[in-house]
Amino acid sequence: MLTIRAFERKLLELYGQGLLNGTTHTCLGQEYVPVALEALLLADDYVFSNHRGHGHYLARFGDLEGLLAEIMGRQGAVCGGVGGSQHIKRGRYLSTGVQGESLPVAAGVALHLKRTEPGRLACVYIGDGTLGEGAVYEALNIAALWRLPLLVIVENNGIAQTTPAGIHLAGSVAGRAAAFGIAYQRVDTVDVAAIRDRLAMPVAAVRTGSPLVVEFVTHRLGPHSKGDDTRPPEVLRAVEDWQAAVDPAQSERLERRARARVEQVVAEVIMRGPA
Repeated sequence: MLTIRAFERKLLELYGQGLLNGTTHTCLGQEYVPVALEALLLADDYVFSNHRGHGHYLARFGDLEGLLAEIMGRQGAVCGGVGGSQHIKRGRYLSTGVQGESLPVAAGVALHLKRTEPGRLACVYIGDGTLGEGAVYEALNIAALWRLPLLVIVENNGIAQTTPAGIHLAGSVAGRAAAFGIAYQRVDTVDVAAIRDRLAMPVAAVRTGSPLVVEFVTHRLGPHSKGDDTRPPEVLRAVEDWQAAVDPAQSERLERRARARVEQVVAEVIMRGPA
């Protein structure tokens, strides 16, 4: 988690220095979600990510060099430098910047897995903002009817770009899952061990054809992308207080090690030629 956070902070720093092009969406504050889930996934499960997917990728592969090279368009890039920050394909991992696109694709892959690789699942990450897309509900409907091995992770950070969930999201995530008869779990802790204990059996049931929606009640510490954080100061202070209250105590030695590793990777990747 510390390494992912150091990586994301460094990306924002590199953008501020004019060393990166385009845009990026960091997962600051949400690093624990994929770290907790990765222990429950198998190497040959499918993982579908989204525009805020660096943590998903790094929790899956630990590949700082390949991801940074991809974002910077340097040699050694995961996708030859054509995918950038949002669009990554590596083995059975895929991320996209198109809201709502991954869920119906994941449902199709889950159907394939049910037919050809029993015991494997498709895990897809979406956010609260994605729940405004019609394709989400078509996919959930199919997953329930066909009993697909589909694990839907909703990272509910309470804001869709600059729009608070209270304005854009009617009802609840639990109510949406219930409407399709899909099992639901709510996670409102950042204790990685507790999360794994709570989700171990429900995720195992997904593999037998019981789709599952897991809502992580979390917070986005950084901006939507680089500098577009329109939240008022009192909200930002509350988010910072939440972080201070729940972030696991980490030793300065481990934090220094994470930052040093990221700095070393950055220095090496910057010296490479274009992809």
